[in-house]
Amino acid sequence: MAFSFISLSHAQDLVPRAYVITPVHSNAIVLTSSFFDGDILFEGAVPITDSSGRIYVSTLSYYHSLNFLGRSANVTASLPYAVGNFRGKVIGADIKAYRSGLVDTIFRFSVNLKGGPALSVPKFRSWNQKTLIGLSLKIVAPTGQYDPTKLINPGTNRWGFKPELGLSRRWGHWIVDAYGGVVFFTPNHDFFSRNQFSTSTNTQSQKPIAAFEGHLSYDVRPRLWASLDGNFWRGGRTTVNGIENPGSLQSNSRIGGTASVPISLHQSLKFSYSRGAYVRFGGNFQNLSVGWQYSWIGKPE
Repeated sequence: MAFSFISLSHAQDLVPRAYVITPVHSNAIVLTSSFFDGDILFEGAVPITDSSGRIYVSTLSYYHSLNFLGRSANVTASLPYAVGNFRGKVIGADIKAYRSGLVDTIFRFSVNLKGGPALSVPKFRSWNQKTLIGLSLKIVAPTGQYDPTKLINPGTNRWGFKPELGLSRRWGHWIVDAYGGVVFFTPNHDFFSRNQFSTSTNTQSQKPIAAFEGHLSYDVRPRLWASLDGNFWRGGRTTVNGIENPGSLQSNSRIGGTASVPISLHQSLKFSYSRGAYVRFGGNFQNLSVGWQYSWIGKPE
């Protein structure tokens, strides 16, 4: 397994209200700063032990909602940049590493299948959510910085795809969300190659990861809410040059909380914290994130 910064959020998403709809032509720019700190568990996948990392990720995202065949839909594009410090023992020797660079770009398209038609602002104001069912596709493009001679990189040098089905149900001030999806990966044909550990070019492939996510949130008033978050993901065994590593199976979960606070008509802040509840393989991080959002409604000319 090559540890990449994008693995911090690829199957480990904790995003409440991801399928709650907004009026058509809603727009938002979001700046998020995230801090990760904890251990990295390789479990024999590579000759590294006692490894840990401290990573800062800044992400710029743009959100836009639209009418898709009469249903509410939205697209999101995110560009992360990461700075990380890592340490561990490689065959008994203490090694430190510093990495910084662009992380893989993330695109997401989501469409409502039931309960959320495309609505203008006047109609949205009189609409009351009950049960929403949505479908989304997340695409992770290999645009991040990648050096095949290194095990830890900002980018992954491969594509990732995550189709997901989501449900959101409101009871008064309470909203329950549940999502289920599968993450698929293309092979990395230049994995940890041409270095002191492997002089040749290696190909790494990874089996799909099943990911499940749940949230319970409460509206204090419009745009002011808080949620309890949890997830579980399993799978992702890796194969290098046709040889599978059975110790690379991921069977992990995280728990946390999120709060959204409006600060003006167009601006809001979002705070979130999560930590590993059970981590068998991969990054066992505590994560603290703060996001600033500026939103508006308007149709492009």
